[in-house]
Amino acid sequence: QVQLVESGGDLVRPGGSLRLSCAASGRFSSINTMGWYRQAPGKERELVAAFTTGGSTNYADSVKGRFTISRDNAKNTAHPQMNSLKPEDTGVYYCNANIWITYSINRSYWGRGTQVTVSY
Repeated sequence: QVQLVESGGDLVRPGGSLRLSCAASGRFSSINTMGWYRQAPGKERELVAAFTTGGSTNYADSVKGRFTISRDNAKNTAHPQMNSLKPEDTGVYYCNANIWITYSINRSYWGRGTQVTVSY
């Protein structure tokens, strides 16, 4: 049983910054991949940034150069640092992780989301 908890969402002005956090807890072997998605009102959920297998990172074109995702393996957390925020960054941000429960079994989990609002 694994739980993902997001935090850090807030109301900020355009050009401001936020740092989100996703923490995984429970009993598991290791994290395979972990990423952040967002869903704006009336739009489809999209991938924002993610750690892939092997520790490489992927970013949506819309956030490259502004967002940086980092992780703390010891604490099983991932932190998107979001700079130069734009109104179109507004949405609910969700953490997703594929986690190795054992050496041969992996499962995917979603957090409940944290609201990010960029507005004057």
